[in-house]
Amino acid sequence: MSRYRIPRPRSAVGRVAGVVGATVGVAAAGLAAGVATERALVRRLKADPTDPYAHEPFGQQPYDEAFRLELPDGTDIHVEVVEPRHPVPGRPTVVLVHGFCLDMGTFHFQRKMLTERGEHRVVAYDQPGHGRSGRLETGEYDLTVLGRTLRRVIDRTAPEGPLVLVGHSMGGMTIMAFAELFPEMFGDRVVGTVLMATSGGLLAETKLVAPALLGRVGGPVLFMMSNATRYGGTVIDKARKSTSNVAWLLTRRYGFGGRHPSPALVSYVETMNSRTSADTVTRYLRTLATHSRFPALAALADTPVLVVVGDKDMITPVTHSEGIVRRLPHAEFVRIPDSGHVVMLEHADEVNAALARFLEEW
Repeated sequence: MSRYRIPRPRSAVGRVAGVVGATVGVAAAGLAAGVATERALVRRLKADPTDPYAHEPFGQQPYDEAFRLELPDGTDIHVEVVEPRHPVPGRPTVVLVHGFCLDMGTFHFQRKMLTERGEHRVVAYDQPGHGRSGRLETGEYDLTVLGRTLRRVIDRTAPEGPLVLVGHSMGGMTIMAFAELFPEMFGDRVVGTVLMATSGGLLAETKLVAPALLGRVGGPVLFMMSNATRYGGTVIDKARKSTSNVAWLLTRRYGFGGRHPSPALVSYVETMNSRTSADTVTRYLRTLATHSRFPALAALADTPVLVVVGDKDMITPVTHSEGIVRRLPHAEFVRIPDSGHVVMLEHADEVNAALARFLEEW
């Protein structure tokens, strides 16, 4: 008879939590060893006295109407509308569609510019599972669903009149899914499209999820998130909470292209990342990895298109924007030097100038 005590079996969640905790600890320790201590480094970087956005009121934008739009499955979508102060007849409504693990605040500077100009009606909304919108109760997120959500937002806020759609990253993919579903909308209704730091396909080859996943849980558990249906979002969320300084550094690394990005901007992006639950993140992975909608770009062939990308984008690299432009040779192509994935935040002036020029067509 064995004299060793037989251990009680651990639950699957317990085993996963142990693995997550251990791997996150290794990731944090490894990064800390490379930069002295991540806490001290982050504190020093955040204390930059030259930060031009240190006092920028991020997350605070005026609006004329805010409401909850209920989808057929019961998911509530948070929508905000800004009416033009100096309306110009014929000017299109601008619809802002944000990216993965972000929210409508992604377009902080573009919305600010458009509001100050006061010539365009502006519609912004948080995609399902992001920002102030509700999470899906069951099933996986799908870009087709996001395309239909965009259609419902348009039908509710701008049922008639010209539109310009502006999408960043997954927001651009949402517009492509919308074009695939409703090609007849382009021309009569959608008179222009702006695609920022996005891709028509081949996303499995990119670091699309790097800031959201790597930035919140550390590299060694990235593989776990890719097989996230095996694990509970609650387990992964617990691991994320212990890596906030690592997350800030990795957001800075993967989201920005300049050597000295604004600490306030990094914090703003990291905050948006952190508000997106691990459950939402994992349920978006499959639809993003399988995104391939180059044929849908044909719907945009007869309308003006602006493509914007940072030349140091590590998430959807320049080659992805070039792939879009090859299929839409009439598109205006703007490459922003020394900018990463959140190009519209990191180089707001250049992006705003390109957007303002584009909108002058109407």
